[in-house]
Amino acid sequence: MQLKKKLEAISHSEEKDGVKVVVNGAQEVIKLEIDGVDRKDVVELINKAYKEIQKEAAKKMMEEGGGLSGLLGGMG
Repeated sequence: MQLKKKLEAISHSEEKDGVKVVVNGAQEVIKLEIDGVDRKDVVELINKAYKEIQKEAAKKMMEEGGGLSGLLGGMG
């Protein structure tokens, strides 16, 4: 859990044409502003979608290649 907290402490933001997004090292959107309006509802929706797809991806990796060893081509 300590690594997760460290990753959450890292953040990066990008801004273009009135849209600003801030993400953290845990790959979570922590802020989204559109024309100065904080869109917490969209942030929650994006993060929910990410969590669901991460679960599906982890399941598929376990089925297909046995987790990380599958990613290493059997070297791990």
